[in-house]
Amino acid sequence: MKKWTMLIGVLLAVTLIASGCGGKNKEETSPSPAAEAGAGGGAKAITIDASNFKFDQDEIKVKKGEEVSITLKNSQGNHAIHIDGYDKEVKGNATVTFVADKAGEFTFICSVMCGKGHDDMKGKLIVE
Repeated sequence: MKKWTMLIGVLLAVTLIASGCGGKNKEETSPSPAAEAGAGGGAKAITIDASNFKFDQDEIKVKKGEEVSITLKNSQGNHAIHIDGYDKEVKGNATVTFVADKAGEFTFICSVMCGKGHDDMKGKLIVE
């Protein structure tokens, strides 16, 4: 009886681990909306790489009226971006698409408390 209980426990653990990995791989291999929009020539595709306490781009320039797709890649830590003035948020390894219909400079920040350097994670979206 003890062997059967142990075997069921091991099989259950393997199934849970495999299903978790499978879900993540499916997410990573499916095309993002930015890639699909970019293929048709519609949206301007921008990828921001977030690591602990910095974005790889602190300034993004787009034209007023342009459709923009921003993809956030978390290469280190857990981050998200909130764009003030557009009320848009993109979480790690996801994409947000919107029309840049307001001219000006709009601050974007990390909207997930990620540690002691969190307040340094900011940049500007410039809509010309």
